[in-house]
Amino acid sequence: MLHDPLSLGLLALALLSAGVLAGLIAGLLGVGGGIVIVPVLYHLFGLIGLGEDVRMHVAVGTSLASIILTSTSSIRAHLQRDAVDKDLLRSWAPAIVAGVIAGTVLAGAARGQVLTALFATMAMLVAVNMTFMPANLRVSDHLPSGVVKHTLGMLIGGISAMMGIGGGTLTVPTLVLCDYPIRRAVGTASAIGFIIAIPGTLGFMAGGWGTEGLPAFSLGYVNFLGLALIAPTSMAMAPVGAKLAHTIDPRRLKQAFAVFLMLTSARMFHGLLF
Repeated sequence: MLHDPLSLGLLALALLSAGVLAGLIAGLLGVGGGIVIVPVLYHLFGLIGLGEDVRMHVAVGTSLASIILTSTSSIRAHLQRDAVDKDLLRSWAPAIVAGVIAGTVLAGAARGQVLTALFATMAMLVAVNMTFMPANLRVSDHLPSGVVKHTLGMLIGGISAMMGIGGGTLTVPTLVLCDYPIRRAVGTASAIGFIIAIPGTLGFMAGGWGTEGLPAFSLGYVNFLGLALIAPTSMAMAPVGAKLAHTIDPRRLKQAFAVFLMLTSARMFHGLLF
């Protein structure tokens, strides 16, 4: 990492700004702050010369670690409004954790370019969903049970772990399509993010243990300098976002966020192809 005061100051400012935005989005939209943190860290680590073979792994692992703290703050705010489905959490948690374990194993074995391509693809799909999916579209009047329900949980856990996101990005659309009230879906997704982040963080720490070329202050693929700067601002802003979610119409913000995701995805694909 660069050590001159100006570069470190600019890096710190960028990380703090990412934490503010991530916390707001985690509480307001339920998409998980990781979908902001990962691309920001990915590009910042590129600017300071971190190798492509570990850059995405460190971005994902650090993002998952920050979500542990961010989701704790967001869960508290949503619990106060009775917006967390505790029964669903209890029944879905084992499948989600199993998916996270599988996802972290696959991520540890995958090249950095594979994780980058996965994130870019999913970010574009999320942006398209936000932009074009009709708000009243439903595929069922209830969440499926049995094997289908557990398979969905494993997919949400596995893909979220490999992307470094808290699960809301996938959980909220899934629940809404099954006729869940949007605010209850957002609140429940914040708790699912916590379930994903703990085993995911431990998995990325273990998977990167002993890897060469990691940035300073890293334990495996989790960078504690980034965590120390992002986590406090994320925790402070998540309750603000949760409060706004119950008082304003977030459609305009969703549109702006969709544009951000599209640009992020396009830039990642450009970096992979050219």
